[in-house]
Amino acid sequence: MSDVSAALGVRLYPDLVEPGGLAPALARTATAHRLDVGQVSAPEQGRSRFTCAELTSGRGVVCVSLGAQARYFMIDLRIDGEVQARGDATDLLQVAQVADAWRAGATLAELTARFPFMEQMKRHPVAQAG
Repeated sequence: MSDVSAALGVRLYPDLVEPGGLAPALARTATAHRLDVGQVSAPEQGRSRFTCAELTSGRGVVCVSLGAQARYFMIDLRIDGEVQARGDATDLLQVAQVADAWRAGATLAELTARFPFMEQMKRHPVAQAG
């Protein structure tokens, strides 16, 4: 069994094995559907090079990783390292559509309305000492 097959779990993610992992499969899906997801990268070392992907834009980073016990894609939308929205998609195309919408200028409210599996993170104001 190849490194990519072992890392992905062929039973859950057989479609990600041939392209070499999540990042190349995500880039391929975006290209096939003419979606602009920006630069897609993956860690260079270890199992995560097959199971994680980052889509970087001037607005922030969309981080994607794989569910381990069931097939789903965990999405974190981060701005300045802080998670602003997150969700679990069941289809790689949905992941690419979220990244495309974000890059195209969708607000967090628009993103969560268009993609019901995404949830905007609640922010609590910092109490002012006084």
